[in-house]
Amino acid sequence: MTEFTAELRYTRVSPQKARLVLDLIKGRRVEDALNTLAFTKKGIAPAIHKLLRSALENANYLSNERGLDVDVDNLYVKRAVANEGPRMKRIRPAPMGRAYHYQRRMAHIIIAIEEKQRANGASAEVVGEEEPTAPAKTKGKTAGKKPAAKK
Repeated sequence: MTEFTAELRYTRVSPQKARLVLDLIKGRRVEDALNTLAFTKKGIAPAIHKLLRSALENANYLSNERGLDVDVDNLYVKRAVANEGPRMKRIRPAPMGRAYHYQRRMAHIIIAIEEKQRANGASAEVVGEEEPTAPAKTKGKTAGKKPAAKK
């Protein structure tokens, strides 16, 4: 299946901070991811929201250009990556004529979206909010577990 990407380069945010927001949207449907980004209070969230909308528009444009039948409702965030960009070296004045060196970090952010497919080839809904099932409880002692030692 075709994936559609959008890239934001030389963003003035550290990659670590960008990854905090990108981890919120990985694997989610595009509609859910846009809603999540709209209500996230991190400073980079509006830029990532704009980038995700750009990836969605790339999907619309390229599907029309190539004659693909892409269902926008079944798109999900396949990849969301924040890579290290160049660093700007800066100097801050310090006491007694010294200087403190520090670095301003930048990030290159890449988002890829793709249409979710069923096993038989038809489109399917993305299942992301399912609760994991609890393992069945066994009666009696579990194998390999030692009894608690007496003091």
